[in-house]
Amino acid sequence: MPPAPAMAIVLAAGKGTRMKSELPKVLVPVAGRPMVRYVIDALRAAGVERVVVVVGYRADLVRTELAGLPGIEFADQTEQLGTGHAVMMCREQLASHDGPVVIVAGDSPMLQADSVATLLAEARARRTACLLGTVRRDDPTGYGRIVRSAAGDFTGIVEEKDATPEQRAITEINVSTYVFDAKELLAALDQLRADNSQREYYITDCPAILLAAGKQVAALNVLKPREALSINSPEELAQVEKVMSGV
Repeated sequence: MPPAPAMAIVLAAGKGTRMKSELPKVLVPVAGRPMVRYVIDALRAAGVERVVVVVGYRADLVRTELAGLPGIEFADQTEQLGTGHAVMMCREQLASHDGPVVIVAGDSPMLQADSVATLLAEARARRTACLLGTVRRDDPTGYGRIVRSAAGDFTGIVEEKDATPEQRAITEINVSTYVFDAKELLAALDQLRADNSQREYYITDCPAILLAAGKQVAALNVLKPREALSINSPEELAQVEKVMSGV
């Protein structure tokens, strides 16, 4: 039988205060195109036909920009309560889907189609509940670290502020690129709690929830260093444009 089709969730609800723009962050132009268009292009090229875009800040502008594209659906996140909460807003779409779900950030225009395709192929072959796409960076400052057992198996994500000195030395990082099984993701979302100082729900907690339930969770170091280049400031925008231009 052919593999079940993949769905994607693109997190695109943020304002992006540090960008110094009134636009939703995902609509800020990168080399002349809204950054979220690069993300959608990469998903399409990887074979993902159904894409749910989570919108929030100035949602009307994002809807207008993307409405003409085939296979685009929208979910509204009216309160900004974290990445896990954003995915919760897609429950209806997830409930109607039987297969893999790619979750990516809409402010990551360096996402590559071949990386997404590799993650999907591996998730299907391994039958994982969750497969994280990771990258190694010489300077991992600011990113959650991927923790592995002595045997090399994924055991969790530790955020930098919570990391021990030994964990901070880890160069394999989480860049918010996941492939979940839809049904397993729904089950994990049901257990997600806002037990943190921000009182927010984080998608990064879902792999640990599934792991604790005895599900198969793995991390694959398949992403390229440039795919870790998200855009949160004008300086990071300039850096990404420089990389895109090959300078």
